[in-house]
Amino acid sequence: MLHFDWSFQVAEVKNLSTQEKNRGRVKALEAENEKLRKEIEEWKDKLIKLEIASGIKQVPLPSKNMTRVPQSHDKPMKTSHLVEETLKSVASNDTDQHHGDNATKKKKEKPAEGKKAKGGGGGNGSGGGVTAEEPPVDVGRLDFRVGRILSAKKHPDADSLYVEEIDVGEGKARTVVSGLVKFIPVEELQNRLVVLLCNLKPVKMRGVTSEAMVMCASTPDKVEILLPPPESVPGDEVHVEGYPRVPDPVLNPKKKIFETVAPDLKTNSERVATFKGALFNVPGKGVVTAASLVGVSIK
Repeated sequence: MLHFDWSFQVAEVKNLSTQEKNRGRVKALEAENEKLRKEIEEWKDKLIKLEIASGIKQVPLPSKNMTRVPQSHDKPMKTSHLVEETLKSVASNDTDQHHGDNATKKKKEKPAEGKKAKGGGGGNGSGGGVTAEEPPVDVGRLDFRVGRILSAKKHPDADSLYVEEIDVGEGKARTVVSGLVKFIPVEELQNRLVVLLCNLKPVKMRGVTSEAMVMCASTPDKVEILLPPPESVPGDEVHVEGYPRVPDPVLNPKKKIFETVAPDLKTNSERVATFKGALFNVPGKGVVTAASLVGVSIK
């Protein structure tokens, strides 16, 4: 009686079945790979469109059959390689396109914001696409001008204060409150020339708004109003040698610009008003002086 080895045939059948399954898997993987290649191409096209919209120059990549000698100055090829690396991550998640769109919008918006900041209006902004940087904190930020006192009288609610109306060449007199009653008779204030600090923030003093400050050479026991050159007229600008005159429209109290500058405002040995030794002057007319006080603070 013949004996058949059925186990061998069973093994063959199993082997054939496994091969069929593997071929099915291979086909499925090939189909999936083809699908992924198409998706990568689609993402590549989308990324290129986004880069073109953002102004990024596109440089064709060399083909596989092309032999290329690297050159040190060839920066565009480095950019293209970077794009290829980026494509791999872009194809992995649909969210990346959303981020790319937002990034492109931000790139387009930033230059517009920059132009607005550069060309926008501040009192000292030059515009024209040049960034207006804040000037250094020095005497050039203070708006000193010559004024003439038109009238002076005691403050109705404060015995130590005068209320003056001062012509600063603006067509309308400024109201100024000064604590000079103890040091200067009211008669000496009438019709005299003074130096005013004109860009202090207006402030109420016992109910009267003061719009400037009369500058004086000062000690605890004696105060002298600064004297502009005799030929000065209301509205003349007071300059300080070596410090460009770029006054703020109104000094910001929070920045404490005057408080920072004030310790260096003094009269010199010749009674001339100075900032760090540089002379106060009205161009073409002379220097600003005190009547007698030397080496004292100006405030």
